[in-house]
Amino acid sequence: MAGQELKYKADGLDMVGSLHRPAKAGRAPGVIVFPEAFGLGDHAIGKAEKIAQELGYVALAADLHGGRKILGMSDLGDALGPLRASAERVRARTGAALQALVSQPDVDASRIAAMGFCFGGTMSFELALSGADIKAAIGFHSGLQVTSPNDAGQIKGKVLAMLGADDPGIPAEARAAFEKMLTDAKVDWQVTLYGGVVHSYTNPEADKMGRPEFARYDARADQRSWNQMAALLEEVF
Repeated sequence: MAGQELKYKADGLDMVGSLHRPAKAGRAPGVIVFPEAFGLGDHAIGKAEKIAQELGYVALAADLHGGRKILGMSDLGDALGPLRASAERVRARTGAALQALVSQPDVDASRIAAMGFCFGGTMSFELALSGADIKAAIGFHSGLQVTSPNDAGQIKGKVLAMLGADDPGIPAEARAAFEKMLTDAKVDWQVTLYGGVVHSYTNPEADKMGRPEFARYDARADQRSWNQMAALLEEVF
């Protein structure tokens, strides 16, 4: 996972992302990878590297909290609270990541997508809601509550959410509201449910939480969601 450190500023924070390039030289589409709520770590960086090496896109694993990771659940609410409440602040962080990626000379700025895991998936949806010129916004086990649902008409690209059907953090009512928001705005959207799957299904480290009813790795859902993501990126690029 030897990426290039990429520093940028966002929302008053000094961000440190991890940039990954494919082996083949030349301009390529770009993908922003937003990490889980605790911040940038091996999971998102590994996915960015996989995007570069397997799919041939330039991938930026974006920072979330200004170079730090949240170590415990007790601090998570304070870190995420401002981002859940303020469209301006979440857009500052997502928009700066977008600019950091498109400023790379080997990135085709006309072919950009955003994806993320857990709260990072929400971040990709927030970027789309800002009206950013991205081809797709993709979320893996992502929260569906966004700061500005009334801005859904500004979404320019396709939206894909891939969720565990048994994820206790994303109830059916949340899915229904998310789908209605996108349908009313005439967005091209997909929501995929994986039966018997809960939260954090793409992250093998999830099992260390010791809460299998809430967060649990699922290798089959991980691979299926990766394939669906790759297919959508190929379609939009």
